[in-house]
Parts: sequence; C-alpha cells; structure tokens
Amino acid sequence: MSERDTDTDGEETDAATATDDVDALQAKVETAREEVGKRIVGQSEVVEQLLVTILADGNALLESNPGLGKTTMVRTVAEVTDLSFSRIQNTPDLMPSDITGTEIIRETDTGREFVFEKGPVFANVVLADEINRATPKTQAALLEAMQERQVTAAGETYQLPDPFFVLATQNPIDQGGTYALPEAQTDRFMLKLLVDYPEYDEEQTIVDLYTKGSETVPVEQAITREEIRAAQRHVRDVPIADDLRDAAIELVRETREAEDVEFGASPRASMALVVAAKARAFLQTRTHVSEEDIRALAPPVLRHRIILDFRAEREGRTPDDVITDLLDEQL
Repeated sequence: MSERDTDTDGEETDAATATDDVDALQAKVETAREEVGKRIVGQSEVVEQLLVTILADGNALLESNPGLGKTTMVRTVAEVTDLSFSRIQNTPDLMPSDITGTEIIRETDTGREFVFEKGPVFANVVLADEINRATPKTQAALLEAMQERQVTAAGETYQLPDPFFVLATQNPIDQGGTYALPEAQTDRFMLKLLVDYPEYDEEQTIVDLYTKGSETVPVEQAITREEIRAAQRHVRDVPIADDLRDAAIELVRETREAEDVEFGASPRASMALVVAAKARAFLQTRTHVSEEDIRALAPPVLRHRIILDFRAEREGRTPDDVITDLLDEQL
C-alpha cells in the first residue's frame, strides 16, 4: 500500500469516527428531550427551542402568564443535562451584588482579609425567575455575565463556569409590578420563547400526574456537560447553503426597512438565526440546515429585537405578525 493510500485510509477512519461521535451525541440529546417530556407535558416546541439554545451556546427568555411551568421546565433541563443549577428570584429590592456576589471579611490565621463570596450567577444554568420584577439596575447585573461570561467585583474579574446559560422567565409586561427589559438586555437573549396554555387533554394529564403519588416526576441524567460542549462544537460545523445563509441575513435586514417597524434587528440577530438553525438541524439529526429551520427559528430569534411603530401597535399587530409577513416574502 502506498503512502498516499495510507493517508487516505486514515482520513476516512477519522471521518467515520467523527460521524459516530455526532450520532452518539445526537442520540444523547434526544434522550434528554425524552426525559424532559416525562415531567413537562406538551410544550414540545418550547422544550426543543430550549435545547436549541443550549446547543447554540446562547441565552433564552421565556414569557408566559404565571403557573405554566416555566421554572419547572428550566430546572428539569438542568437535571437531565448534568449542569449545575441556581435560581434567582427577582424582586424589586434585589441588589446587583445579590446576583454576582460580594466581598466579605473573613477571619484567618494571619488576621482578617477580604474574600469574594460568589453569588448564584456562578452556575452552568442560571434561572433568573421573573426577571422583569427586578429594577433596571439589577437587571443590568446580568448583562456582563450573559455577554462576557464573567463578572467584575471590587476591581477583580471572575470567570463563570463553562458552559454557562441564563434562562430567564418573565410575566407579560402589562401585569403589575414589572419593569420592561432594556433593549441592550433583551438583545443578549438568543431566543424569546412564548409558553402558552396547554390543550385540554394535556391539562388533564398534568392534573393526574401531579395530584397522584409523588409531587415530582423523577428524571434521569441523559448527557454530561463535556458531551454538551462537544455537541456545541459539532453544531458550529453543520453546513448551511450560501443562498439560505443569505436569505437569513436578508430577512434580518428587512426588519430594519419594514413599514410597521420603528427599530429592526441588529447583525447579532443574523448570527443568532444562523447558529440556532444549525442547532435545530443537529437536534433533528439532519446533516445540513434547511429552510424549515430558518422558518421555525425566525420568530423566537427576532420577536424581542423588533420594536413596532405606534401605528402598528394601535392596529393590534405584533412582532410575530411582521416576521410572518417577511418570511412569506423572503422564503
């Protein structure tokens, strides 16, 4: 066998091994989705989009009325993925240091010294519950963590765990005691997910599930944090055709020119849409991004990045209405 033949065989072996790794990771992610489904009845699209967020290494904002299981859903995702979890209950009197941590004086053998006590943001999955009940100053405490994966306290910078996700929940802004998230904050969320009421038969199942026997449904760990990091690397390698990539970019650019829009989405939205589409393709065990991935991810990627003008709001139009119209025009 020639040296060239040996090299070719080696490359084919490496490619086969890589394919096997991808298949195994995709199977583990699917198992994680099934485990979440044991505890969360319905909401399959929201669960899928949460897993897309994790595979794309992003942050997600979940919005719904109270009592629809947003907190349970996020906690369950953390359990089945072997990620450390912390919960921040946002209230109007919550301070930034309550999130990031603070320096405290501690007695040592050599005397007193300042020691940084880490806050709840130092976890793989941070559930910022009812984030819009905190004041803007406290909301901003998460900004550096979400974008830079670090926090700064008393002049020192501390790296956050890897992987790191902020999965925040909020109630509709017209409810009492809420503060609108600033645009700079919402733009850091890759996806905004809308959690709707369950169907009648789903609600029957929920009532039966949680009013009989144990108060919680057990779930098993399906994937490790190391495997999640490996899956994230594979997601970035999922191919997307140039024309489909350009269509995604053009869709985002059109939000800046749409008649009903006062402010459109930034280039960060273009990157988020492409990466999220790759993550969905990986999640569905496909070898490339399809048009359906762009269509499915465009609303959660764009709905919180579009500000409608006064006329559109007066007519009762929503960002999702604008996105649907643009999708029909562009794809």
